[in-house]
Amino acid sequence: MTGPSTQWLAEALAVLEPEHLSIEDDSAAHAGHAGARSGGGHYTVTVVSARFSGLNRVARHRLVYTALGDLMKTRIHALALVALAPDEL
Repeated sequence: MTGPSTQWLAEALAVLEPEHLSIEDDSAAHAGHAGARSGGGHYTVTVVSARFSGLNRVARHRLVYTALGDLMKTRIHALALVALAPDEL
């Protein structure tokens, strides 16, 4: 579920024009972890986008990382990612 604490993440991924976007903030489960201490969160993201059609997993992940830009260096410490094309549901 995308909530107020992850709205910034949803806004960054909007460039992918997702048909479905699910964001889970798993940060609480990693309290005390070095990444958590530095401010970076742990997230599980599922995104379904036509932009992924015909692309392999690496190319899909690159699109997501590009969309997230500097957030990967600042607000995100760990990202579990599922990137699907609509016909893969």
